Amino acid sequence: MTAIELAAVASAAVPGLNVTAFGPEPDDAADFSSALLVDSEKRRWRVRSPRHAEASTRLETERQVLRAFSPGIRAELPFLLPTVAGTVRQGELITFVYSHIPGKAESVEYLAGGSAALALEIGTAIAAIHDLPQGLVTTHDLPSYTANEFRQRKLNELDQSATTGKIPPALLRRWEHAMEDVGLWRFNPCVVHGDLHEDNILLDGDQVTAVIGWTELRIGDPADDFAWLVAVHEPSFVDAVMEAYSAARHETPDPHLLRRAALSAEFALAQWLVKGYAADSARMVEDAETMLHTLEADIAEHGGQAISAEPPAARQVAPAQPPAKTKPVVAEIVPDAGAKPSADAQANADAKANAKSSADADKADSSAAGATADSASSAAGAAKGKPTVDTTAAEKTASDMTAAEKSAADSDAESSDADPTNAETTDVDTTALKVIPLKRES
Repeated sequence: MTAIELAAVASAAVPGLNVTAFGPEPDDAADFSSALLVDSEKRRWRVRSPRHAEASTRLETERQVLRAFSPGIRAELPFLLPTVAGTVRQGELITFVYSHIPGKAESVEYLAGGSAALALEIGTAIAAIHDLPQGLVTTHDLPSYTANEFRQRKLNELDQSATTGKIPPALLRRWEHAMEDVGLWRFNPCVVHGDLHEDNILLDGDQVTAVIGWTELRIGDPADDFAWLVAVHEPSFVDAVMEAYSAARHETPDPHLLRRAALSAEFALAQWLVKGYAADSARMVEDAETMLHTLEADIAEHGGQAISAEPPAARQVAPAQPPAKTKPVVAEIVPDAGAKPSADAQANADAKANAKSSADADKADSSAAGATADSASSAAGAAKGKPTVDTTAAEKTASDMTAAEKSAADSDAESSDADPTNAETTDVDTTALKVIPLKRES
């Protein structure tokens, strides 16, 4: 749907809205058509139109999520949230119009060169999300996972991707080793944005003005909201974000958070492959294969960023008799399948005691193998510029999609199915719309 068509739909969705200017707005191009509008009173609006039924369902979920944020909760957040101003149904799809929030999204490269103040803002914003009350999710029937359930879910997805026969064996072994490393998955589940990346963080200079894109809210692994950060080339900026995050959280973050974030960024390529098969899209499958082989080659060349807390050698069988005067190795205790890490007081105390040393080790691993981590994240992000692919046949739910999946969406997609004149609210005469070029903020 073009920007002028979106302007016409928005006029139907919001009574009295007189659009005088419009322009394109960055979004997940495979799933949404979006535009930024300006009305006769110089107020700005954002309109999002889904390209298929699954995307429309996600927007409905976002409306439900935004309604769950009471005025009291909104007032405590260090950033603004969108507000739905109106909707228009077009067949099975619903277009949403949001009141505009000041600020704009910036590239990962821009963030990499950001100041210490910007890093503080981003870390504090993520901490505020993760400290949201979990009842916000549970009372609205949104997805909720324990640490063990989340790990098992990842293993199931790995098995599913392996059945395609397209995952390089070296990557399968690497990811399986990390997912079977129980110590890596000892974290306290919390409220997670689920689709956090640079396009959903709006900035005004060094200030985070808003966080948008609330279609994947859930209780799960906080590392998912850091997967996009592996694309930042400046380790000092990443360190500053993590320090601000740790200082702002109500509880001490687990020491392996960044390892799981790097794993999430790599594994997004396998998820993109599975999504391509579900959508019966040869282009998506081909793109995923290319990115997977690029990642495999980079890991072979650079050694790979450490994504497991336990090195592969540690899984070998220990000698029957330990060396003399050597303290025997005590096997790690695996928690019960139904046990929640938040109930493990000892593990939490150990995590607090070892957080700094483990985090320092993670930083060293990240710095030494930054080229490999960047390969995974940039490969996923590169799909934003790929040609159009058809995702209407995809059978994935909103809770199963990740930030890197949607950031891998094709940028040239245009929908021809939506007709703004079919809006149920009212008929719109687009010929009366005064068009003034919209100057984007620099």
